[in-house]
Amino acid sequence: MGSSSSRVLRQPRRALAQQEQGARAGGSAGRPDPGDPAAGYGFCYCPGSHKSSGAFRYCRPDWERDEDEEEREEQRPLLHIPARKKLRSTSRYIYQTLFLNGENSDIKICALGEEWRLHKIYLCQSGYFSSMFSGSWKESSMNIIELEIPDQNIDVEALQVAFGSLYRDEVLIKPSRVVAILAAACMLQLDGLIQQCGETMKETITVKTVCGYYTSVGTYGLDSVKKKCLEWLLNNLMTHQNVKLFKELSINVMKQLIGSSNLFVMQVEMDVYTALKKWMFLQLVPSWNGSLKQLLTETDVWFSKQRKDFEGMAFLETEQGRPFVSVFRHLRLQYIISDLASARIIEQDAIVPAEWLSSVYKQQWFAMLRAEQDSEVGPQEIDKEELEGNSMRCGRKLAKDGEYCWCWTGFTFGFDLLVTYTNRCVIFKRNTLNQPCSRSVSLQPQRSIAFRLRLASFDSSGKLICSRTTGYQILILKKDQEQVVMNLDSRFLTFPLYICCNFLYISPEKRIENNRHPENPEN
Repeated sequence: MGSSSSRVLRQPRRALAQQEQGARAGGSAGRPDPGDPAAGYGFCYCPGSHKSSGAFRYCRPDWERDEDEEEREEQRPLLHIPARKKLRSTSRYIYQTLFLNGENSDIKICALGEEWRLHKIYLCQSGYFSSMFSGSWKESSMNIIELEIPDQNIDVEALQVAFGSLYRDEVLIKPSRVVAILAAACMLQLDGLIQQCGETMKETITVKTVCGYYTSVGTYGLDSVKKKCLEWLLNNLMTHQNVKLFKELSINVMKQLIGSSNLFVMQVEMDVYTALKKWMFLQLVPSWNGSLKQLLTETDVWFSKQRKDFEGMAFLETEQGRPFVSVFRHLRLQYIISDLASARIIEQDAIVPAEWLSSVYKQQWFAMLRAEQDSEVGPQEIDKEELEGNSMRCGRKLAKDGEYCWCWTGFTFGFDLLVTYTNRCVIFKRNTLNQPCSRSVSLQPQRSIAFRLRLASFDSSGKLICSRTTGYQILILKKDQEQVVMNLDSRFLTFPLYICCNFLYISPEKRIENNRHPENPEN
């Protein structure tokens, strides 16, 4: 009876009403009349086996069974979808109830004038607290812990985020707060949060954040972020000059940038010198707030006044200028004095000591004599050290797709190199007789150069969109011969396009040691 009564309770109301109506009419609870509208559903008699008696069972109508089956069919795919909404709700509940409300707290953390009611089991995710609670420290048995915060980058908000990260899976980190949160994460030894801070920094490097990030990650040991910041600076220092950036760049960082062969130079080495001059002015006069267009004029006026005060001395030899010597030492002066207009400007500025220039003039004079009189035809093999430290650095911005042809200024030892961009190709040509040239041209049958070509596009924040490079190569060209050095895929071609090259036109001078000893007059 219990079994049959349980089935009666699950029948639909309409079937139950039909049954009760039939009972009041004296009808049997057995089979309904086939002509009755309710005949398609209700109770039916199921005969039993030889071991059990028959029983009345509720039979589901076809229309009801079809609807239920359709509903199950619709819901079946949902069974394989993770219940993320529920998990998020659980995470929010834990964060709200345990962290924000502090329910069932078994420890209180006090720092920077604030208190957090937390839980040891959650705090043990932190290497800092895990060591504290598992060791023989007196704090392991204390319910109230006073934290000393030695790092000035850490504030209450950063601690709130750091502690809260122990109670949730996802943490939203704003770029403006990432340094403080990183400092707190490093102090508390929260590896996951440290990694998330690093990824946030990599994705949000801009002119406003790069210097702060570079300094911070040096303190907290995120070398991968430091490398990303340096790459951003190498790409953007010359291509997207900025007054604020010049003010923030330290001497040590600028020294690394100017000394690198990966600096994305626009125009020629003289433009690197000009950028350094503007940077040094802003380091010495940080209160200046003009525009980038006004900066060079103001810089020249300021240094002109300094020359009057230090008659006969180069600025880098003065007390004000000495801190910047290490940066200017990385200028490749041989490619500045090889152009007449540039040589006159650098002499007139009197920033670089005359002794520096004299030694470079001598070096270039001997190089020219080798090219003219010693059958010099150019580099024959890749000397990476020489290319990294002494190659000519130059570049050009292509604002939009089209046809371009140009050459960079300066004395190039008779190798007049024309660069052409057309039909998504970059072409090098050794010009001798086909086109007019304002400088001397070598008529040797073959000349070689060592070079590296790089192309890049950047978004509005200076982030690299796409880039290509040839790597270091040796190119041998006959008179008026041209060579395609790079083909570009239009799918990845974004303008403005920046082109940067490194060149060596002559092979490095071989240093032959003189092993001959002076003759002994007595012998």
